[in-house]
Amino acid sequence: MKHFLNINEMSTEDLTGILKHAQKMKTDRLDLPKGTYDEGQPLSQHIVALVFEKPSTRTRTSFDVGVRQLGGQPMLLSGTEMHLGKGETISDTARVLSRYVDLIMLRTFESQTLYEMAKHSTVPVINGLTNESHPCQIMADIMTFEEKRGSIKGKKVVWFGDSNNVFNSFLQAAEKFNFSLIFSGPKELDPPKNLIKNAKNLKIDFKIDRDPISAIKDADLVATDTWVSMHDNPEEKQNRHNQLKAFQVNEELMSKANHEALFMHCLPAHRNEEATSGVLDGKNSVIFDEAENRLHVQKAIMRWCLSK
Repeated sequence: MKHFLNINEMSTEDLTGILKHAQKMKTDRLDLPKGTYDEGQPLSQHIVALVFEKPSTRTRTSFDVGVRQLGGQPMLLSGTEMHLGKGETISDTARVLSRYVDLIMLRTFESQTLYEMAKHSTVPVINGLTNESHPCQIMADIMTFEEKRGSIKGKKVVWFGDSNNVFNSFLQAAEKFNFSLIFSGPKELDPPKNLIKNAKNLKIDFKIDRDPISAIKDADLVATDTWVSMHDNPEEKQNRHNQLKAFQVNEELMSKANHEALFMHCLPAHRNEEATSGVLDGKNSVIFDEAENRLHVQKAIMRWCLSK
């Protein structure tokens, strides 16, 4: 049984195989109506539980559509509809769901919930997002980069903002795909010390640069994310804005990157906060290609999980 939990737990061979398969499935569907089944309907007669403790637009839609295109049946479940960790242990929920479905996608808060689900499930589990990581997003980002610019190996990726779940998965991917990664943000929002230490131990080409102009020089890929969470209170939001305003990705900053540098944002975006509309809608932006590629990557991940 194969779970897809975090990028650092996967082999580079499996990761690149998933991306190659995702690109082929995307090419094969060119100009087809969205409801057309993929050839062979590889998820025919399979039921996939899509479990959401956290709200979602892209993850929910892309997984639902992906299951349908593969010929399977999606079952959407929200945290308010389940006893997940509330009134029933996660391990018992995992055992029960495993009797009903063939695959589980979980979008949750704590990584512990994800790993507890995977430990006790007898069907594959996919990480749809946790507070600590977002591997499906980064797989889509790498697919998007390689569609546009070729192999990401040896390229320079710069992250502006705070050390959040998307950045954490980028750091894991830097080791697996052999690209350099720069974090540019305030010291208060640095990656945790254990992540920095682990990156050094793995000899990941990673460094922190507080100067956005210096950080972005010769960048091949520039990425950022929202500064605040929907769960933050007004005081926390204002504090975040004050900490991060110097790291906004605007047109002037992007002009300092490689002229072919791509701009990425996992969405939803708070326009003119972490990035200006001029950048989000600019010629270097591939934010909607990323969003589409979530669909193709996740379909490839589901097929990988169920393959022998």
